[in-house]
Amino acid sequence: MGSMMKDRFQSPRGRVSLGFTMEQAAVMALPKGEVFIEMVDGKTGEVLFKEHRPNVITADAGIQAARYFKDPSEPASGANMLAVGTGATGALLSPDAPSPDQRGLNAEISRKAWASTTFRNADGGASEIPTNVVDFTCTYDEAEAVGPLNEMGILSTRSDNPLITYPNPDIYPARELSRDLRDYDVLINYLTFAVISKPSTARLTITWRITF
Repeated sequence: MGSMMKDRFQSPRGRVSLGFTMEQAAVMALPKGEVFIEMVDGKTGEVLFKEHRPNVITADAGIQAARYFKDPSEPASGANMLAVGTGATGALLSPDAPSPDQRGLNAEISRKAWASTTFRNADGGASEIPTNVVDFTCTYDEAEAVGPLNEMGILSTRSDNPLITYPNPDIYPARELSRDLRDYDVLINYLTFAVISKPSTARLTITWRITF
């Protein structure tokens, strides 16, 4: 597999301002994401592939968060779906590192709503009360998302129907800042990886963990 990608965020220690002390700024951690991937044989349950790696949180995620804080009823949805695709650029076994300026998958082949969302405590266990860590889990069954997968991302979609899409027309590295994101599906997190060939006999489970 390709080398693990790190979230592209500057440390708060490197940009203290607005009167914050170093100690105060140090605890103001920025969000980070990590992905757990497991593919198993649909009949035997044999683990065919398993991996855990960090990912990139996009710049558009910040815009989406600002929309929510301004008016929780305004965004069409939260981070409600996972999309997978075959369009990562670069070498087959070592694709280009994901950029926070990405606004959509390059070649999306399937998207699906989460099967479950779970708060996690400091030990990683499920929490009955809200915490700053959330797991978003989605499983693609045998007949779904079949192909040479090498990109995926969390979406905040305009429609709850995964067959109705509103892709942002900006193709990386294009990024038109005057574009109104309310008109499009918004990419929240993005990950590229060496090809995972998903056959029609396997189930693929992906858990995306976001720590705020």
